[in-house]
Amino acid sequence: MTVTTYSNLIDPDGQAIGIRCAGGVIEAVGPGVDALDAVDGEGRLVVPAFVEPHIHLDKILWGEPWQPGPRVARLRDYIENERKVLAAVPTPPEVRAGRILTEMLRHGTTAVRSHIDVAPDMGLSHVEAMFRVREEWRDRVDLKFVAFPQQGLLSRPGTAELIRAAIDMGVETVGGLDPAGIDGDPDGQLRFVFDLAVEKGAGVDIHLHDTGDLGAWQVERIADYAEASGLTGRVMISHAYCLGMISERRLDAIGRRLADLKISLMTSAPADIAVPPVERLTELGVTICCGSDGIRDSWSPLGNGDMLERAFLTAYRFDWNRDEDFRRALSCATDVAARAIGLENYGLHAGARADFVMIEAVNVGDAICRRPAGRRVVRCGTIISA
Repeated sequence: MTVTTYSNLIDPDGQAIGIRCAGGVIEAVGPGVDALDAVDGEGRLVVPAFVEPHIHLDKILWGEPWQPGPRVARLRDYIENERKVLAAVPTPPEVRAGRILTEMLRHGTTAVRSHIDVAPDMGLSHVEAMFRVREEWRDRVDLKFVAFPQQGLLSRPGTAELIRAAIDMGVETVGGLDPAGIDGDPDGQLRFVFDLAVEKGAGVDIHLHDTGDLGAWQVERIADYAEASGLTGRVMISHAYCLGMISERRLDAIGRRLADLKISLMTSAPADIAVPPVERLTELGVTICCGSDGIRDSWSPLGNGDMLERAFLTAYRFDWNRDEDFRRALSCATDVAARAIGLENYGLHAGARADFVMIEAVNVGDAICRRPAGRRVVRCGTIISA
């Protein structure tokens, strides 16, 4: 059994610690953990490896010729533009996905949940491609998947059957998309999604872009279906802009219900629209994480795969500047994100898998504000990127 000790580190609480790893897991962590042959952390900040809870690996254009994003009025226009752009890209999706995973790993991400498009015009080809990616990367990055009906679920005949087939192939989560705004049949979509998840023992992750009262009503209906199905702790709502558009009283009522049902939320903290108020929802007990969503794709050329930058953007979006704010932002990209996607044996504690990042920073706030390069990334106790 390989035993490696890392010493002279600073944890997110500012404590000087060492970490002893054995057999790929953390055997001991804390002050006084040291060894004669320890790897010197040189006073670096150490944090659990980053977790990306929401990305679209099959849409990535990283490494392709420059592709500016469009400016269109409707979500459907973005979807249609994406179909045209991806149809013209000659590089297989697994190659493009591998490029961005290389970037993500060197920045410190070792766990990813990616949505995969499923639609009649592409069948299950993207699912098959992402399965090849998972096999190629299994020793470096944990990959979980969501079968995602980007073009509509009920409104595109044949998509529901493909979603079912993707889950049968091994995709872990049933995806949905704007039950009202895209499908025009909220209960029909939610009934299919939750029935399939219960039948197959899968989770649920629903993109919700619909705004205002319509969006908030759908959050409440998702909660109804989650409660009725018994899928406590296995449901995520992604984006949920509507929660930043409603009264504080209604937000609190919805937030308490989400917390009770352990329904998690994901925000990319965009600058152009209201977003769920992370601080208040966290106070209510909601698990709310941050994710990249699209990176260098047909929607936008922005993004670089660095979850520390995503934590920075979350802090920036909410004007956070205190030490406790920066720790909250970091949690959105580490332990909270891990909890949101059901990642087990995660963190800086004995018994957790030894995945962590050593960053040349004096504390969490310093790391988020500067996003230093040259991070040392440890996977199962071994440095795999430095």
